[in-house]
Amino acid sequence: MKNEVPVRSRFGFSATGVIIGVAVVVVGVILFLTMQGGNKYDSTTKVVDIHTVKRGDFRIKIPANGELTTSQLIEVRNPLETSGVINKITEEGTYVKKDDVLFQLNDDQIRQKIKDLDEKILDQTNRVITSEQSLAIARSAMESDLDKADLNIEIAELALQAWREGEHIQSEQKFKLKLETTKINDERLVKRFEEAKDLVENGFISRDEYERDRIAMIESTAAVKEAEISLDVYKRFTSKQDEKKRVSDLEQASSEKGRVKQRHQAEMVTQLATVESDKSKLAGSDERKKELEGQLQKCLVLAPTDGLVVYRTSMREGRGRDDQGPPMIGTSLSPNQLVILLPNTSQMVASVKVSEALSGRIKSGMPATVFSDAFPNMAIEGEVGSVSVMAKDGGWRDPNRRDYTVLIMLKTDASMGLKPSMRCRAEIELGLVNDVISVPIQSVFREGADSFVYVPAKGGWSQRKVNVGRASELAVEITEGLDLDERILLRKPDAFEIVEKLEGKTRGGGGSDSPAGKNPGGPPAKIASKKSTEAESS
Repeated sequence: MKNEVPVRSRFGFSATGVIIGVAVVVVGVILFLTMQGGNKYDSTTKVVDIHTVKRGDFRIKIPANGELTTSQLIEVRNPLETSGVINKITEEGTYVKKDDVLFQLNDDQIRQKIKDLDEKILDQTNRVITSEQSLAIARSAMESDLDKADLNIEIAELALQAWREGEHIQSEQKFKLKLETTKINDERLVKRFEEAKDLVENGFISRDEYERDRIAMIESTAAVKEAEISLDVYKRFTSKQDEKKRVSDLEQASSEKGRVKQRHQAEMVTQLATVESDKSKLAGSDERKKELEGQLQKCLVLAPTDGLVVYRTSMREGRGRDDQGPPMIGTSLSPNQLVILLPNTSQMVASVKVSEALSGRIKSGMPATVFSDAFPNMAIEGEVGSVSVMAKDGGWRDPNRRDYTVLIMLKTDASMGLKPSMRCRAEIELGLVNDVISVPIQSVFREGADSFVYVPAKGGWSQRKVNVGRASELAVEITEGLDLDERILLRKPDAFEIVEKLEGKTRGGGGSDSPAGKNPGGPPAKIASKKSTEAESS
């Protein structure tokens, strides 16, 4: 048996020795790394998980998704107040000019209504003429009766005046005259009777003549008394009765005029109401005829402006389970039903949704870049036009979600080939943050009100509190807590890798970490660059 000679390397070492030597070196390296602990990165940590803190600029951008629309989207609806049937319609996709025909509706029913209304208007016109004539007759009768009443009043006034200035004076004078004559006659007869006494005593007259003179004296005295009573009765009673009767006649004549006027006015009100009613009906029919004539003209629907003809069924809002399909000849339209949309493609707008937390940061005039799904490599410049006042919820899928609509005015032209309803994504630029210490957003975590990052420590990673400032979807400003060229972890380490937390707990301690701005219960990242008054050492 031959003696085996150990295999040696070209340097004079055997293979076994080489293997033993390598093993010793590996063990030594492992022991060295174990003794170094956190002074070197864990062997399981990849280089791509490490970020070196630098100073620089970053843009604050908010991503959003939505769809393209136009700044001017005119809805063309059925203009008739009743249902209509399409007789003619412009083909979808046609670019029309202002006043071009979009569609035409059947007008047979409207023409028949106008014809029936013409007959009704003629009958109502005759009714107006008749009622106006009746009103004129009633007005003439009232004037005639009022003239008669005025005449009766005038006669009563004249009768009262004639009595006061004539009959009354004559009657009173008559009674006074009678009283005066009876008094004179009584005085004469009294004197004659006294003379008769001497004559009868001397025998010049007979006793019979004496007695006749005595009777005559008594009768004259009674006549005087009667005349006085008659005058007194006339003054106290008869004249007043006569005056009141004539005054009453005058008052009755005046009252009769009022009754005549009131009666005729009531008749006039009735006649006038009839005239007004007939005129109102006629005016209503005339107005209705004008409306129908206007409806007749609206049967030919013209384009109110230049635009692209888009049927409502081609838009998302027009689709549904009860949709009748695209409009065509013979399609029946309900009143005010949407038929065609005319988007003006010369000015496109991106309508995107942003969350409630970000909506307050977006202002009009902010620059934005939009990419449509149809042309993903074509960047379209624009600026924010407006942010909706009210938010919309996420529907039954996410009722707690609140989104605001942001309209971005785009700088486009017809050659880009953009169309309404194209899906798009947008990047809204809130501003540029210049010369600050910033780190990737995924490296910052939050626990309660504290924000922190993971920095190398002995045997793993340690949490370090930081103060954050302005943030975008990709980066966040660090106002305090990190220095340049420090290294931080870009991910959340496993539990066994964490050796120290903010509360001072060591490996295996409790607590939950989440990236800054992504904790549903935590406060949003700061907007303004505002340094904290608290100093925190690492």
